[in-house]
Amino acid sequence: MTVGFIMLCHDALERAAQIARHWAERDCPMVIHVDSRVSAARFRKFRDAVKDLDNVAFSPRVKCEWGGWSLVSATLKASEIMLREFPQAHHIYLASGTCLPLRSVSELKTYLAERADTSFIESVTTADVPWTKGGLDSERFTLRFPFSWKKQRFLFDAYVQLQRRLKFKRRIPYGIRPHMGSQWWCLTRRSLKAILEDPRRREFERYFQRVWIPDESYFQTLVRLHPGRVESRSLTLSKFDFQGKPHIFYDDHLQLLRRSDCFVARKIWPQADRLYTHFLSGDDNSTNLAEPNPGKIDRIFAKAIERRTRGRAGLYMVSRFPRAEYDNGRTCARYSIFEGFGDLFHDFPNWLHRATGVRAHGHLFGPDRAEFADGQRVYSGALSDNPRLRDYNCNAFLTNLLWNTRGERQAFLFGPRDTQDIAGFFAFDPNAEIKVVTGAWAVPLFQSDAPFSEIRREAARLQKIESAHLNLLRGPHVKARVSIWSMADFVEAPLEPLQGLVEDTGTWNARKLTEAPRMKELTGFGQFLQNLKNEGMNPYMMGDFPSGDGPDVEKPDIRKPYIVR
Repeated sequence: MTVGFIMLCHDALERAAQIARHWAERDCPMVIHVDSRVSAARFRKFRDAVKDLDNVAFSPRVKCEWGGWSLVSATLKASEIMLREFPQAHHIYLASGTCLPLRSVSELKTYLAERADTSFIESVTTADVPWTKGGLDSERFTLRFPFSWKKQRFLFDAYVQLQRRLKFKRRIPYGIRPHMGSQWWCLTRRSLKAILEDPRRREFERYFQRVWIPDESYFQTLVRLHPGRVESRSLTLSKFDFQGKPHIFYDDHLQLLRRSDCFVARKIWPQADRLYTHFLSGDDNSTNLAEPNPGKIDRIFAKAIERRTRGRAGLYMVSRFPRAEYDNGRTCARYSIFEGFGDLFHDFPNWLHRATGVRAHGHLFGPDRAEFADGQRVYSGALSDNPRLRDYNCNAFLTNLLWNTRGERQAFLFGPRDTQDIAGFFAFDPNAEIKVVTGAWAVPLFQSDAPFSEIRREAARLQKIESAHLNLLRGPHVKARVSIWSMADFVEAPLEPLQGLVEDTGTWNARKLTEAPRMKELTGFGQFLQNLKNEGMNPYMMGDFPSGDGPDVEKPDIRKPYIVR
């Protein structure tokens, strides 16, 4: 007893002849089908290369087309020859001309002899198949597909839409439940013979001739109708990308293929000389009894597919610039934005750096320049502080800054005087942490010596900008972590929010606040707001400041006794 191979070939015939000889010389009968689109000269050359092997036969040639019945037809013709000409084959293994044996024939024979009544074919119902591509799973069994998906895509799609609109549905033959799976199977002689000699074979063939991609469903469905144990898995390693196209294995996949313990791999690059040399010159008497386990390398393929489709969070480059709303995270790391703190406290960035360890910048999106930490003019990744370069693409400026400094948390100041184009970006970024003291932009105006009429106009402009910005931050779809205090509430008791700021922002373990930033002098600020009101403006962003000298501001260097760790 032995295992017979059916090989479907359409290209790389030199490699197919090499594989056929490898199996045939080890007492494995072969039936080979060569696509009729292959020229007669190439076919003759292929046939001459194996004509000295008496256990190799060729089946009638069929013109095969992807997704059509022709592939099943070619397989059926080859199967009939295999059962008729080689009665010693107790299992029949379907392979392609680009397959490569990964383990010795003796191991395969031993493995199948121990499972003499078991067919290995992936066979699952449509509801359980997550890998169907093209939007057709159960519909491939209920609609008609007279047009080629590859060559007549417009007619294919139009006819599918027409059938959907007319609510057309084909009748599935009585007694069968459609199953799907990989076309590369290994069936027992008994199971294959039962499929070929089924009295309803003509009925089944008429039905599956109008099924889309029947090579993934014909044998997978009919094997369930006949006695015999079915293991729903393939002994052939075949991997597909996110578009449903098969992965091609190259020389540098050698260790990966060895790790799978599968008996055959598909699809091998014809010029992968190292793979063919290694696997075809192995020990024919090896006794590796390991179970085929493609799951060993599934993690690697899954990660590769994820990297290909989703990219890396926060990485934007020419080779893969994601579409809007389809990116894998807008930025690569968490960062903090402080609005109003720079107006309310002296030298807030330096205090923040000392208290939390983050890299604290000034107004990165200020009108005059990007205020990098330590006054630098050019920052990591050759980012310039030139505002025209920055504002050409604000989003890319921020993502580049975070990518180039990954591993070190960044923080910066922001306010209504800054470029507002970036606000819509970080408001919907889950990595952003935004802390806002509303109305603090009025403190520099309060301390300025400009004419009051100019101050009033500027205050109205800044308040309008901040109001729109807060509406954005309070929207229902914002993904950033946002904390907002009115200036009146904040200056009345600043230590508690400052302690929370240190705990949320710090790059080391949160600790009790030991040093508070020095707040700017606010004596007379309440009267300043009253003067704005007297000029016809309503400065509502600051909260409820009493008129007069100013609110009862808690001195930052005096900590309340109830703030504890």
